[in-house]
Amino acid sequence: MKKEEKYFVKSFEDDFILKTIRRKRKINFQSIKNILKKGIIKPNTKSFGRKKRLACTYLHENYLKSYRSQGIIFQTSDSPNAIYPFDLVILTDAKKIIVQYYRIKENLHKYYGHALISGFDKFMFKSPEDMLAKISSPKLAWKKANDFRKKAGYQVLPKSKYKLVEYNEVVFNNPVRITPVAIFGYKKIAKDIAKKYQLPYFRTVKDFYNSLK
Repeated sequence: MKKEEKYFVKSFEDDFILKTIRRKRKINFQSIKNILKKGIIKPNTKSFGRKKRLACTYLHENYLKSYRSQGIIFQTSDSPNAIYPFDLVILTDAKKIIVQYYRIKENLHKYYGHALISGFDKFMFKSPEDMLAKISSPKLAWKKANDFRKKAGYQVLPKSKYKLVEYNEVVFNNPVRITPVAIFGYKKIAKDIAKKYQLPYFRTVKDFYNSLK
């Protein structure tokens, strides 16, 4: 393995089943078992007025966090439709932006109903290379995001929301063909899934990235 190769992360809830919203209800959408059997991850997120998409994270030495603490690391030859240098929620008109997923997971239809601030697409890039050339780190992303929010008439985010810039958001609008690389997570279920499907296991995506030679 080499660090110049591209690795992506799709995080899961504790049960390793992706969710989606149907009629204002959160329902099971695609399990890790199905993903590994089919070699495809389907778009499951519909929010902020955008087309249904698969939201992932691109791993880089400056981006070594994930949306949730467990999931799958994979590679793909499919090209993303867009990349943002932080969680897209930062660009919404929500009066109260919440970092912790557990606080919104039962009311996703309300939280995801917010609109994106006009001009948000200035943070939309076509590839990881394009993004990193303009916004190379979470620190720079944080500054640029807050400058944008302030100029647009929205509240500057407090430092307590900084976690939202520690991972980027890679968007695929179509099903993604993947090559599974590893499973990560703190809990026993992550270890069990890795063992069952004979995949390498890591506690965090940072541990995985640091293991690359």
